[in-house]
Amino acid sequence: MTSPPPVDEPSPPSRPAPPASGHEPGQVPEWLRQPAEEHPVGALERLRLFWEEHTRAVTAVVGGGLVLVLLLGVGWFDLWRRAGETPRGYPTTSPPPGVSATSDTTPATPASPADNFAGTPAAAFAKGAAGITLPPARRTGAFSATEVAAALADVRAAMLLARLDRKFLAGGELDRFVRMFAPATRSSMRADFRDDSFATYATRLAPGARLTADQPRVKGRVTYRATRDSDGIRVLEITTNFVWAYAFRTLDPTPGAGVVVVHDTVVWHVPHPDDVAKAGVGLWLWEADSYASNMDCAKFDKGLLDLGAPSYGLPVDTEDPDAVFDPDRSLDVADTC
Repeated sequence: MTSPPPVDEPSPPSRPAPPASGHEPGQVPEWLRQPAEEHPVGALERLRLFWEEHTRAVTAVVGGGLVLVLLLGVGWFDLWRRAGETPRGYPTTSPPPGVSATSDTTPATPASPADNFAGTPAAAFAKGAAGITLPPARRTGAFSATEVAAALADVRAAMLLARLDRKFLAGGELDRFVRMFAPATRSSMRADFRDDSFATYATRLAPGARLTADQPRVKGRVTYRATRDSDGIRVLEITTNFVWAYAFRTLDPTPGAGVVVVHDTVVWHVPHPDDVAKAGVGLWLWEADSYASNMDCAKFDKGLLDLGAPSYGLPVDTEDPDAVFDPDRSLDVADTC
């Protein structure tokens, strides 16, 4: 068995021409041709005279104002129109073959207005460990029900530490995590944390990043089956597909402004003990992929998680913004950093 590789505007609206003034430039009104003594200049006539003498300047100002109002109106109408559009669908994936179980999506307590997840789909997710529901352990291929139960428990423990344990998130507990895996793969696991390729299956907070006291919200699915790896070794393959929502401290009151989402799919292998040497017995991390949303891109490039800079206005992409909270959304996403 080989060690797993590092897991790895539309054009602006044309401006309308300023409205015509109704007079030819330089045209002399008829009343000015009459002797002044026969037609005293009253207030109304002075206003007319002012208009004729300043027709170009006034027209430019009024016309420019109308254009500005029009452009602002078009802009607001476009925002209103886009806000009212039905969001586009998004690519989804199907559950892998095998025995599956999905999270209980009923939170322990309803989200209150003060809850950092209020107003987002994560408000309906379970809190922390309660979001990881294991399927029933059954005899599968060459693996007994007891072996399946043990493998599922090992995967769950690794997930709890890697994604939810506060000490681990803060940068500790690496040795504890690595020891959860088969001895033969521990060196490659440590290498992942040296070259920052661990983010596909584990969470480390950036220096200075501060979570709220709220437990992360969790939703996903665990599936297992008996199969063989690329070397023909019999393995129990466990696939986990989860969304992890973290609440970071922020002064922005917008719902979800402080929520960073990580969506991962991880394939874990437990080889049959009769097919490998003693050092190969245990848990292996075979494949992993993930994406994150609302995070600090520069820090995430280093494998570290922190809240991204706030953004305002509607996104250019009209995909349903709640898509990132869906465990069935495809992990094939465009890089927005």
